[in-house]
Amino acid sequence: MWLGTRLFHRPFSSLAARGLVYERHGEPLQVLRLHNVNITHPAENEVRVKMLAAPINPSDINMVQGTYALLPQLPAVGGNEGVGVVVEVGRHVTSMRPGDWVVPVDAGLGTWCTEAVFSEASLMRVPSDIPVVGAATVSVNPCTAYRLLSDFETLRPDDTIIQNASNSGVGQAVIQIAKSLGITTINVVRDREDLPGLIQRLRDLGADHVITEEQLRKPEMKDLFKNCPRPRLALNCVGGKSTTEMLRHLDYGGTMVTYGGMSKQPVTIPVSALIFKNVKLCGFWVTQWKKERAQTDREEIVKMIRDLCDLIRRGKLVPPPSTQRPLEDFPRALQDAQTPFLSRKQILIM
Repeated sequence: MWLGTRLFHRPFSSLAARGLVYERHGEPLQVLRLHNVNITHPAENEVRVKMLAAPINPSDINMVQGTYALLPQLPAVGGNEGVGVVVEVGRHVTSMRPGDWVVPVDAGLGTWCTEAVFSEASLMRVPSDIPVVGAATVSVNPCTAYRLLSDFETLRPDDTIIQNASNSGVGQAVIQIAKSLGITTINVVRDREDLPGLIQRLRDLGADHVITEEQLRKPEMKDLFKNCPRPRLALNCVGGKSTTEMLRHLDYGGTMVTYGGMSKQPVTIPVSALIFKNVKLCGFWVTQWKKERAQTDREEIVKMIRDLCDLIRRGKLVPPPSTQRPLEDFPRALQDAQTPFLSRKQILIM
């Protein structure tokens, strides 16, 4: 059963809210409309939440377009991530109470709204002493980064990883979490007009090395490994040639994890890498990981969120630069969210 926002009222009293609703799939600016939606008082195992802030992520755009691997029943409210405050709970709810801050565990709940009713199981508490934007953006990209660094190789201080799409939300989280663990990062970015500024921003986050896709292909790359070991872990969010080049520098027996495909090109693996370097290839989707753990080991999700919030509280994990816009200004936010090289997360404030 889909756990997203209920859009249709029951026979008894309903409450007014507003949300970005789409009744068919298509380009977000063409199909999303800001509508009044009816929500109800929560049932026994439900929670009514006043949303505070919600970001616009690439997966949100893909879901509205109908190209994502997980699609809600239409009509639906957009948005997969955000933070809200509990205002009312059903009589069987035990894990949260009014005043608590909560974030989604499930994808597709519909967070681009002023208020919504969710199941208790689809939410998780977060501390209210961290910045709103940090809480609103903790449950997708930082969770992905946390799992990528935890689940595929046993990394120790002074080990090295390499990643592409290093300026993405996941990439920036990887840099900061790795820094807190003493792990060296080699960060690949696309060349651009303001490359020196980007390099400095990533270094300010804790990046050890920042190189372009072109530099990744040059023979001089071998000089970099005079100062650090070859990476045991490669994180791929691009595909195509970038993936092949990263594999060339992976250590013997290392692992490459693909969690995205921004170039829309296939991952091409030389046979020699499999035979002579014994590399391992894996995929990762944080939505599936959460879905499985919610059924078998919810405490592992709790620990991950707690660790990430602790890093945020200590200033060791900061969200990407963002532009905060009121919900009514969603067309501009959607447009900017889909503009290449505009490295600012768009946050809808409710």
